[in-house]
Amino acid sequence: MTQTWNDLLFAHWPISADLIRPLVPQVLPLDTFDGSCWIAVAPFHMSGIRARGLPPIPGHSEFPELNVRTYVVLDDKPGVFFFSLDVTKSLAVWAARTFYHLPYFRAQMSVSHENGGIEYASTRLVGNATFRASYHPIAPVQLRAKGTLEHWLTERYCLYSVANGRVYRGDIHHHPWPLQNAAAQMECFTMFSAAGIVVPKVAPLLHFSSKIEVLLWPLQRVC
Repeated sequence: MTQTWNDLLFAHWPISADLIRPLVPQVLPLDTFDGSCWIAVAPFHMSGIRARGLPPIPGHSEFPELNVRTYVVLDDKPGVFFFSLDVTKSLAVWAARTFYHLPYFRAQMSVSHENGGIEYASTRLVGNATFRASYHPIAPVQLRAKGTLEHWLTERYCLYSVANGRVYRGDIHHHPWPLQNAAAQMECFTMFSAAGIVVPKVAPLLHFSSKIEVLLWPLQRVC
């Protein structure tokens, strides 16, 4: 598939491996940076969604997505593990759960540009999982060097999912993230607690990216 991710916020918190190990399948080793695991919430909206070589499906080529994630590594290939992904489209929920074994949920969502920033809201239709925030960049675009925390957090080119005891990997390709340091005000945030995660009592590390084009490949079983 091809798609474009727009107005994305990375909000990252360090967290002890002991707190998230019970929430991630044991077959997936947790990835750490200087001894810490990291969790993140990433709100954005997608456009240009289509299977390669095919036209977009009318009414399903653009919509918001909000994901809650951590980082794992398998066979020396670092990747992303998702606790949840919220979208507005029932078809996207069905397709992602069926073909990618990912925990997608349907939500009521809105995204708007206000006063030079992004106003973002999401409320899951079933369960207590809400997110309301405003965010904006506060610095110029900077490509982060290999070895830095920012590079480690964001430059990951696959996702992992587990179904029926089997591990799957989906490869992703895009140019390096054009990151900007960001500021955010989170007015309502229960996404972590909905996943069983205790929110760390520290300020998040915030980054913004205005646009990136992405290629996604089908899942492959790896073990």
